[in-house]
Amino acid sequence: MFLFKKIFAALVLPPTGPLLLMFAGLLLWRRRAGRWLLWTGFLSLVLLASPLVSRALLGLVDDTPPLDYAQARAAQAIVILGGGVRHAPEYGGDTVGRLTLERVRYGAWVAKRTGLPVLVSGGSVYGGTPEAEAMRQALEQEFGVPVRWVEARSRNTRQNAERTAEVLLPQGIRRIVLVAHSFDMPRARAEFEAAGFETVLAPTGMPGEWPEELPLALKLIPNMAALQGSYFALYELLADAARRLGI
Repeated sequence: MFLFKKIFAALVLPPTGPLLLMFAGLLLWRRRAGRWLLWTGFLSLVLLASPLVSRALLGLVDDTPPLDYAQARAAQAIVILGGGVRHAPEYGGDTVGRLTLERVRYGAWVAKRTGLPVLVSGGSVYGGTPEAEAMRQALEQEFGVPVRWVEARSRNTRQNAERTAEVLLPQGIRRIVLVAHSFDMPRARAEFEAAGFETVLAPTGMPGEWPEELPLALKLIPNMAALQGSYFALYELLADAARRLGI
């Protein structure tokens, strides 16, 4: 089921989903439905790559405010969720991927300002170094933040919550600061609260305000960063729908 969901998401989400629509449209070009599919795929790809549309989708997924440090200091631990690893020849092996690095960096920032102990959560999704181990190395060796617990068996957000509960709840730790990306936060919060935790949300990667002098054209012209933002937002909408359906 895990692999099926990954393949399904890869086929449906941009850019593959719109490209498949365009390909089907080319195959059926002589028919009216074919031309409709082609234009639907093309326009959806253009719109999803538009910064204005991408920002709107990310806002639709989550509007969590920044971390409240007064609440954070009343928590018992910080939990940082993994977001992928990458093979990095320049580092001599696997290291944290971009999303994981952003979470690790913010988790270190929060840890240094609260003094709370840290748990990192994330297993090996497709083989290689578990996310949690790569996170531990980065936190301790690069950010100078000790990691007390390493949960390295989970492969998705639900398992992050369940495996973390197995580590922390027996120690009486229920109130946690949860570090993840803003677009991932509603689903992560739901999974961790279902596992028995009280969560103080620490979102990172939050969409900022547009620069005052940014021309409208640059908010509309498609770019890769906007397409990736749309991908993350649509992925979360699909994943949350699957969670609610118990899939």
